[in-house]
Amino acid sequence: MPVKLLLCTDLDRTLLPNGPEPESAEARDRFSQLATEAGVVLVYVTGRDQALVMDAIEEYQLPQPDFVIADVGSTIYQIKQAEWHGWDNWEQEIAGDWQGRSHDEVHALFAELPSLTLQEQAKQKRYKLSYYVPLEADHQTLMSNMHTVLLDHHISANLIWSIDELADTGLLDVLPASASKRHAIEYLMQQLDFGLSNTIFAGDSGNDMAVLTSPIRSVLVANASDEVRHEARQMVLHMGQNETLYFASGGFLEMNGNYSAGILEGVVHFMPEVQQVLEQALEQAT
Repeated sequence: MPVKLLLCTDLDRTLLPNGPEPESAEARDRFSQLATEAGVVLVYVTGRDQALVMDAIEEYQLPQPDFVIADVGSTIYQIKQAEWHGWDNWEQEIAGDWQGRSHDEVHALFAELPSLTLQEQAKQKRYKLSYYVPLEADHQTLMSNMHTVLLDHHISANLIWSIDELADTGLLDVLPASASKRHAIEYLMQQLDFGLSNTIFAGDSGNDMAVLTSPIRSVLVANASDEVRHEARQMVLHMGQNETLYFASGGFLEMNGNYSAGILEGVVHFMPEVQQVLEQALEQAT
């Protein structure tokens, strides 16, 4: 009997082994074997845009996903025969938060605020407004002022702060409040007829926390930082969601629990029948 599973995973330092911790040698191949099983719908959930997701698929030899939740949750693509199709219905779902304003109109509201430099056009989306911010700037005060502007114009938005360590600069995204990883996953669940019993998400960092600590069954891979593991543990205990979050630790199929090894470990924790699928695939491969 085929497994029915909506398998959603973050990319960087979750599925992609681009963190400092080592990757188990066979982990990505085993992940690919599971992802191509009948009944498994594979979703990449990432802050990357379409071009960067395609780069990652090629560089790391990843299986082609069925869907990609990209641009920090502001876009959903369906992939059919290697062709990407944007889901306009998702844009309609999140559009109301901006009260009918366009990307450029929201940008204009921040014209008087210092320290904001608009990112390249390729990094902008209809419902994603992205800025560079110098690291020496007081980004908390800046974001507070931006929130005030948004409230004054009755715009419901999330401000997402992160740091590009390679470029040594701050990144600040303005998104509709409902354009989140969690909401996008829940939207896919509804559209594809999946429930909490057969949906699993994997992540590694603070920007995955809203999903990791939700009712959605989730996996925190072993290479996540101690700070993230501690925060996640405290949050799920406080919210009574501790049974829906699995902390990968290694040992499954003699793998270390990092990256895709941790994803597989967590999937089998929640759905033990998947272990037989993996073992059969391993036997066929040898």
